[in-house]
Order: sequence, then structure tokens, then C-alpha cells
Amino acid sequence: MRFIHLYLIGYVVLVIGAVAALAQAGVLARVSGTWIAIAVVIAVGLGIMLAVSAGKPTVTEEKT
Repeated sequence: MRFIHLYLIGYVVLVIGAVAALAQAGVLARVSGTWIAIAVVIAVGLGIMLAVSAGKPTVTEEKT
């Protein structure tokens, strides 16, 4: 669970790079704002799901 924040930061950087590349290529100029917002929500949700699944659960042992 220590690296989940680092994983999310890397994922956000990846998404920002992809969006910048699409904007530079002129793809985003032809897509409506609603679809861009939907894609951003999906990308953020996917990033959170991947970060949670990549983290190993911590096992705590009870002392008796």
C-alpha cells in the first residue's frame, strides 16, 4: 500500500501526456466537451481501480 500514491501520480502524468498529445494533434478540437468530460471520469476511475488492485493488502496478526 506504500506505492499507491506513486502509482496514481504516474497514472495522472500518463493521462495528462495523452491529453496533451491529443490536443496537439487537433483531435480534441473535433470532440464535444461532454465526451471529453466522460473520458476524463472514466480515466480517473480506471486509474483508481488499477492503483487499488496493484496494492498488496496489509496483513495484521493478532497477538494473543
